[in-house]
Amino acid sequence: MRTPSGSLLTVETPGYAGLVHVREDGPADGRVLVLLHGFSGSLHWYDLVVPLLADTFRLVRVDLLGHGSTGGAAADAPVQAQAVAAVLEQLDVHDAVAVGHSFGADVAVELAENDDRVTGLVIVTQAPDYSDAVLPRGNRLMTLPVLGAAMYRSAVPLAMGLSAVVGRVRPTQRQLAAQAVADFRALTPGMFRVVLTKRRARMARRPLDAQVRDSGKATLVILGERDHFYGARSAPRYRAAGARVEILAESGHSPLVELPERMAALIAGFAAP
Repeated sequence: MRTPSGSLLTVETPGYAGLVHVREDGPADGRVLVLLHGFSGSLHWYDLVVPLLADTFRLVRVDLLGHGSTGGAAADAPVQAQAVAAVLEQLDVHDAVAVGHSFGADVAVELAENDDRVTGLVIVTQAPDYSDAVLPRGNRLMTLPVLGAAMYRSAVPLAMGLSAVVGRVRPTQRQLAAQAVADFRALTPGMFRVVLTKRRARMARRPLDAQVRDSGKATLVILGERDHFYGARSAPRYRAAGARVEILAESGHSPLVELPERMAALIAGFAAP
């Protein structure tokens, strides 16, 4: 687990009972943005965007189950969403926009579909399913209990070494690399199976674009043209589901850290009261 930078709230839902790490920024009376990070990340992936939004919005960041300073057992998006909904209930949140990056988008969509507290949705660089995804070779090995755990332990020192090399290039890159290593070390290894196996099956049954259409909530989808996993290939599907789609030609999979000013402007324009 990472050192908490916010509060640890005790939540109890049908799928999870335990602590959830939550951080709030911005005015208490601002419209709420619920900021949800992606797989192997933490709430710190929004660190560059938060200062650009905190003057106007009440920002609620959550470390997902199995991640960051929440830790604990791995969980797929439906259970993750139940835990986040319990947090929103405790914080007395209403009329919120859920912003989800990558796997966090799955959680945000679940919230939009099932929780009336969420009235708007922002999906950041997440495809509706894996039908045209380009994933690293060998990633399925991480889903095997024994071998996956061994590979995970081996990957930590490798990631630390790479961060040292990247850090010689530019201070900002060094900071982001160190953050990625800290988040990866805090990750519950069982999340690999959730994202690579359980999510694949769940999306095959009901992809995100179908959920967006059925939710009836206003939706903004932000895609990176240079995203090495998904690109912007899912834009037509999201538009057909009724979402507004913005394609960032110069962005990869993580525009929150690649283009924070552009991301903040898009989110603020969409979520303005």
